[in-house]
Amino acid sequence: MLKNFALLLALAAVVAAPSPGLAQAFPSKPITIVVPFPAGGAADASTRIVAQKLGEDLKQSVLVDNRPGAGGQIAASAVKRSAPDGYTLFLANIGSHATNQALYSKLSYDPEKDFEPIVEMVKIPQLLVVPATSSVRNVAALIAKAKANPGTVSYASQSVGAGGHIAAEILRSKNGLHINHIPYKGSSPALTDLVAGRVDFMFDAMPSSLPFVKDQRLRALAIDAPKRSALLPDVPTLVEQGLIGYEASPWFGLAAPAGTPQPVIDKLHDEVAAILRKPEVLSKLNEMGIVAVGGTAKDFAKLMKSDTERLGQVIRDSGAKLD
Repeated sequence: MLKNFALLLALAAVVAAPSPGLAQAFPSKPITIVVPFPAGGAADASTRIVAQKLGEDLKQSVLVDNRPGAGGQIAASAVKRSAPDGYTLFLANIGSHATNQALYSKLSYDPEKDFEPIVEMVKIPQLLVVPATSSVRNVAALIAKAKANPGTVSYASQSVGAGGHIAAEILRSKNGLHINHIPYKGSSPALTDLVAGRVDFMFDAMPSSLPFVKDQRLRALAIDAPKRSALLPDVPTLVEQGLIGYEASPWFGLAAPAGTPQPVIDKLHDEVAAILRKPEVLSKLNEMGIVAVGGTAKDFAKLMKSDTERLGQVIRDSGAKLD
């Protein structure tokens, strides 16, 4: 009787324990990464670099499926409804998993309950840029100009709620500035007007603003990153100029539908984290001004939570809404 009871306990323990074979068998078919942005942008490009290497390492196709629209809700909802088996992943980002909760009264998904964070892949630093003809040479001078001329200094953004909008709102709120927000439909038209001097400054992602700085149509006053970029070694960080707590550069990483088995999450994390350390991957990302991150799934979850609170307050204070 005791022997039978002990045998039953042993069998129950085997059934309840995570199966190492689950992670070893995964993947047995193609994986799809759903990207909530159009093809061709920096987020899409960096995802494709990682996806290609991931496919090579796993010996399975890793496809990128672009589904832009509704601030990422179309893509997020599609992944939320997919099977929690690791074969459909989401490119979680600062919008979908942080600022959207303040920008929209109601979301079609719950960023925390509907997803399992896997790994933060990259950050895309923003440059604070002004026209090349501007007399402003550093952030202190920009702040001083705005304070001396309330209501006359304007800034461009890629759209309401975009990274450039949030970064400029942090600058405004921390310094008590009265400045005008001019939202555009993307970086390209905003940068065109900035070059022409129709607006005074802008925070923009490095991959799109860098060419304008390189050919001296724009001047970079600062970079929103922990350290200077090798591509612009003479441009100081915001922190170097005394602006602490201004971080708002977009981040991107992988998340899976809630309920995805932990061994699968762990395997995907380990594979992608290893890819982000490969010299050839780092080289490709660095050429675009994109910073590889990595870190644990818990690190990524912590980032989502902290930015939801910190940047959400910035958005609420600005009064910005997208519905």
